[in-house]
Amino acid sequence: MPALWRTFCSDTRGNYALMTVIALLPIMGAVALAVDYSEMVRQKQIVTNALDAANIATARRIVEGATDDQLRAYALDFFHANLNGVDPGNTALSVKLPDSTAGGGTLKLTANLNYKPYFYPAFARMAGEDAETANRKISFGVDSEVRLKNTLEVALVLDNSGSMSNYGTGSGQRRIDLLKDASKQLVDTLALQANQIKQVDKPVQFGLVPFAASVNVGPQNDGSSWIDIAGLSPVHNENFDWSTLSAPDKHATKDGFGIWRKAGTGWGSEEGEMLTRFSLYKDMKVVTSHERVDGSERVVCDKYRWNNTCERSHKEYDYVDSYGPFASWQGCIEARPYPYNIDDSAASGGPNNTGVGFGDPATMFVPMFAPDEPGNHWKLTQDPDESAPKTYSATNSWWNDDPSSTTGKTRQNNMAKYFQARSYDAPVLKTGAGPNYSCTTKPLTPLTNVTTPEGLETIKTAIDGMIANGNTDVPEGMAWGWRLVSSTEPFAQGRAETEKGNDKVVIVLTDGENTYSVPGNDPAGNKSTYAAYGYTGVGYNGTATTRLFSGTSGAIGTLNYTNSNYTNALNEQLTKLCDNAKAAKIIVMTVALDLSTTKTSENKAIEALKACASESRFRKDSSDPSKPAKLFWNATGASLSKDFEEIGNELSNLRIIS
Repeated sequence: MPALWRTFCSDTRGNYALMTVIALLPIMGAVALAVDYSEMVRQKQIVTNALDAANIATARRIVEGATDDQLRAYALDFFHANLNGVDPGNTALSVKLPDSTAGGGTLKLTANLNYKPYFYPAFARMAGEDAETANRKISFGVDSEVRLKNTLEVALVLDNSGSMSNYGTGSGQRRIDLLKDASKQLVDTLALQANQIKQVDKPVQFGLVPFAASVNVGPQNDGSSWIDIAGLSPVHNENFDWSTLSAPDKHATKDGFGIWRKAGTGWGSEEGEMLTRFSLYKDMKVVTSHERVDGSERVVCDKYRWNNTCERSHKEYDYVDSYGPFASWQGCIEARPYPYNIDDSAASGGPNNTGVGFGDPATMFVPMFAPDEPGNHWKLTQDPDESAPKTYSATNSWWNDDPSSTTGKTRQNNMAKYFQARSYDAPVLKTGAGPNYSCTTKPLTPLTNVTTPEGLETIKTAIDGMIANGNTDVPEGMAWGWRLVSSTEPFAQGRAETEKGNDKVVIVLTDGENTYSVPGNDPAGNKSTYAAYGYTGVGYNGTATTRLFSGTSGAIGTLNYTNSNYTNALNEQLTKLCDNAKAAKIIVMTVALDLSTTKTSENKAIEALKACASESRFRKDSSDPSKPAKLFWNATGASLSKDFEEIGNELSNLRIIS
């Protein structure tokens, strides 16, 4: 027996066939696996390509403003259309949209493929697996992320008040010059980054709002649809009593739409024209030359003796006068009445402010016109026996008073005086005096694409043109910064608020607290000098409450006409304005320049600016890492450049360039 077994084992005939049969199963399995694996890789690549294509296409639709439901449906259709032979029934798509309309965010698409092998099931059964296990599908997932190409719209709201001419702490330079350098560097930095983004239209836009006691929107906008050209706003005639034009042949009447018009034959061809602040600018004339007529000399007796002979006389002459325009609107705007002073409501006063179908005239923007305050009146000759005209010496007396008006208030509100030419020998106006009183800043610059050489130069030239003069009204600056980045008029260069992947940013810098001044001499009872909120002593729309106090809390005394109370009121207006802007997805960054926390009034300004600021999306509060950092910088003259670099870094984080 052992010999027989040894013979069998040593017999090698037929081994190849036997080994082939034994090896056939794994060979067939390997081939099956290779074929299935190759097909699985092919289908996975198709799914990956389709997913990437769908992601990019859907990202474009996000920028166009499609709704969430539209985006999901579009992504699925696009994905299915590009599967190129892969059965859509074997796939599933998940779409995770950006979680906010603010900022670019990330669009994430995930696809699952249930791949059914062709050969593997038979091999598995031969290997002894049951039918359910052998026929199972192989599932895998593919992710695709697109970080949206974020666009930026930035309004630089920069203090141009008189204190900006002071030297910045620790710098040796004036604050306004430090601000110009830091602002231009910020614009250059963001413009350079934006130049890397070729496939996005206007990736970074900057606008500029220089502010002091008011904001200048540009005199070229005097006929714009959002300007109150017909005098319909309840603010427009706040200090002008047109009923004082009462001469039979030259008076004023109000038409059925509430518009004051010139009435009477004395107006000539101007009869029927509107009487407004704009018409006053046009109608005011000044004597530009006063030429004596040759041969017109005559002696006029001033006083006669008892025998009718002349005791005292003077010479008189005939003159020919030439007239020219006195002034024109320089572009500054009054604050709208509450609540429109703290929001971005569209102006809705009607087409050209005339005709039927008016909206709310209070939403219209009213040009600044500082009334002539009581002062001297001038005339070419003065009777020696006539008593001298009463001197009032108000802050902004710039026109001839009507001597028939007996009080400071009536002298100020008398409209007839503006239609008498200002004599050639009237005193020269001081800088900042006249109807454009408190209009001291250069015009704002609308949003401009800084990725072009022309646009970059426009913004930087505007920054270089800033000058320091006047009081400080941060709320008006902030309000116009918001309006600048808005998609609606007055300035409509901003992208639609519904467009995803776009950030609207307002950067506010001031070096002082809000100010509204009490006059040194106040014969008309104005309670303040004239600025963006008019006079604080003039009640709004028939009430005793001035516009500056409208909408403020009980902590603001509506009859407390002091500088500190005016500051508190402006601070409250700023707080409400900032809250509204942030609720509208505006990113607010604030900078206090050379303000001290140890001084009560300056610390109030610091706290107001800090409360106004938005929260960072990227940085944590250094004192409490559980909270986001506030977008607020307490800068000095020495640190301003570095602080603006940090602002640039924050804005760079908003820009996705990968």
